[in-house]
Amino acid sequence: MSVRTGLVGVTAVALAAVLAGPAVAAPAGGKHGATRQAMDAAVKDGVPGVTATAKDRHGTWSDTSGVGDLRTGAPRSTADHYRVGSITKTFVSTVLLQLEAEGRLSLDDTVDKWLPGVVRGHGHDGRAITLRRLLNHTSGIFDYTNDAGFVRTYFLKGGFFEHRYDTLTPQQLVQLAMTHEPVFAPGASWSYSNTNYVLAGMVIGEVTGHSYASEIRHRIIEPLGLHATSVPGTRVTVPGPSSRAYSKLAETTTGPTYDATELNPSLASSAGEMISNSSDLNRFYAALLRGKLLPRKQLTEMKTTVEVAGVPNARYGLGLIDRKLTCGVHVWGHDGGIHGSTSSAVTTADGRHSLSFNFNGDWSGDSDAVIEAEFCGK
Repeated sequence: MSVRTGLVGVTAVALAAVLAGPAVAAPAGGKHGATRQAMDAAVKDGVPGVTATAKDRHGTWSDTSGVGDLRTGAPRSTADHYRVGSITKTFVSTVLLQLEAEGRLSLDDTVDKWLPGVVRGHGHDGRAITLRRLLNHTSGIFDYTNDAGFVRTYFLKGGFFEHRYDTLTPQQLVQLAMTHEPVFAPGASWSYSNTNYVLAGMVIGEVTGHSYASEIRHRIIEPLGLHATSVPGTRVTVPGPSSRAYSKLAETTTGPTYDATELNPSLASSAGEMISNSSDLNRFYAALLRGKLLPRKQLTEMKTTVEVAGVPNARYGLGLIDRKLTCGVHVWGHDGGIHGSTSSAVTTADGRHSLSFNFNGDWSGDSDAVIEAEFCGK
């Protein structure tokens, strides 16, 4: 049921602030025992290690499985910082919706209103695409991470080790997308595109006069006290505590495993460059779903979903995924994939039960199984 939300499409699977309350390991058969079993299963499936934190009416639970460093065998930490990939999109969408609430833009504005002439070429036309269509992936704009040259240069072994420290501008990423034809006419279907959120970040810059990173910091990170969350820009390292991040850097899930921890996240830009930890992500999504970041009108817009092609139990809102689990529970959140890192963060609609976790590998492991175990397991 995973929605493909990773930047590392060729290797991803289908895709220090701690919240109040004690963090305890799950006893065998305890309330989170099923979650722990699903984490262990991911490690048996090949994921080097997992770190997870859940928060519900009983308090906060954190646990790990596997290792954070294949060379030393050091375990993962429940406080690990990690690259969250496309979870960044929910932060970006939240800022745009705040700007709408302030009357500084409308989701019905065209992309061309704010970025004149930027979305042009091979059938792309920013005059026919609204900001809403960027946020819910109905724009039809080509995803620059699907460009074959980009894949060779930044996702596969030879190119990655030569170019991992390159700095790319948002304009370069969009220009690359414009060398391809659209996937469909605006509004005709749904297709996940990282280019949509690179453009959304650029719009934030045009509207506010500040970078999208600056707006996320002062509108979300600082007010919520997300001390483990950052928008790194071109910083190539992950703050500690953290684990190593591993990838096959190949189009297959077999073969050697490589350390892909260090990279310049400008290749992801506002589509997926952020770093956080599980406790911060739980705090962010709980605050969002409880209406602490958006007025009711904008939160309703964010939760107005469209069908995700080929994924029957998930729908996509504005930077927010609605999953219907096998037990009937709905959880809201996002997934994220980037080199060596696969993450998920989900919260019930009332914000009372949250789960965030990370695999420090991008080629195996069942994220859906962990979510199902937490919210549907006994």
